Amino acid sequence: MTKVMACIDGSRAATAVCDYAAWASRRLRAPLTFIHVLDKSQYPVDGNLSGNIGLGSRESLLEELTALDEKRGKLAREQGRLMLAEAKARAVADGIESPSCVQRHGSLVDTLLEFEEDIRLLVMGKQGETTNGANHHIGSHLETIIRTMHRPILVTPHQFREPKRVMFAFDGSATTRKGIEMVANSPLFRGLSCHILTAGKESSGTREHLNWARAALARAGFDVTAEIRDGDVLKVTEQYRQEHDIDLLIMGAYGHSRIREFLVGSTTTSMLTNATPPVLVLR
Repeated sequence: MTKVMACIDGSRAATAVCDYAAWASRRLRAPLTFIHVLDKSQYPVDGNLSGNIGLGSRESLLEELTALDEKRGKLAREQGRLMLAEAKARAVADGIESPSCVQRHGSLVDTLLEFEEDIRLLVMGKQGETTNGANHHIGSHLETIIRTMHRPILVTPHQFREPKRVMFAFDGSATTRKGIEMVANSPLFRGLSCHILTAGKESSGTREHLNWARAALARAGFDVTAEIRDGDVLKVTEQYRQEHDIDLLIMGAYGHSRIREFLVGSTTTSMLTNATPPVLVLR
């Protein structure tokens, strides 16, 4: 059975990741798994520093450095186990019957790819431990994971707010039409108010695409509001979000149209960095 998987670390977003993952698990009726990955580049298992012998090196010093590395790795693993235990307890208190926990040592991206087939929704904070508190940055792994994974990824801010109103950034492309169908057929947003926003000039083609999206969600029982606004995508999106008190943004990623184009490279960074609510990135 596919599951909701949530990435846990020592970042400020960790509690929000727990809460959004529990929220999604309840609505999707999908099992919840918390995962903590100890980065092998920061915490190598092999503490052999013999290759570092050079001018001024002493065997006793290398042995001491090896012992310190091993102790540091052991403490990091224990800290990870405690974070997973806390996340599990928080989810149980939030109504999740039996969340599971996984701890791995290695690359975060490679580990998530290993689990990709079992992931229905991936939840992770927009900042990790290394960018904690840097308000104008996203996590160092986030863009790589978005580019690599082929699963929906819910990128969370530091605080949880239960979504009531969601906004889909729609451009009529094959990817965003697929995303509309995904939202229509998923219980994740069922019963919530859904807004569809197309950034660009009004045209018959744009209006036709928007009407299709509105009808698809309306048939699925959504309360839908749809609008076309001309202007800069980032500004238009943020203005609309504030006007309608949107709790969650939904966007496709990767393509050539205006909305998806800004989700690649620097524009991806800008959108995810500046977004106040969580962002669900669809592939």
